[in-house]
Amino acid sequence: MNNQNEIISEVCWYPIRPTEKGLIGFASLLFGKLSLNSISVYTTPNGDYRLLFPNKRLVNGKDINIYYPIDNETYEMIKKAVVKKIEAVMKGENYGNQDIRE
Repeated sequence: MNNQNEIISEVCWYPIRPTEKGLIGFASLLFGKLSLNSISVYTTPNGDYRLLFPNKRLVNGKDINIYYPIDNETYEMIKKAVVKKIEAVMKGENYGNQDIRE
């Protein structure tokens, strides 16, 4: 897979008041030429972050995935970019759709 800096850009972080289940906000980003929005960001009991990708519940009750990473490497790449943005915002470094690059 290519370098993360070539694939992931324009990471945005939209914090919310944390919920009981650990939801702390939503992220969006560009993954190559795809715009990925409404990525739910949760904190775990051990202090890590967990990403959930959007799904839709059909009238028959079945949930279908809208999009999702197909392997752990891609998930971790997206998670790393989102966490980097969250940490930058918490430090007051930036907000919105500015790129975060290593």
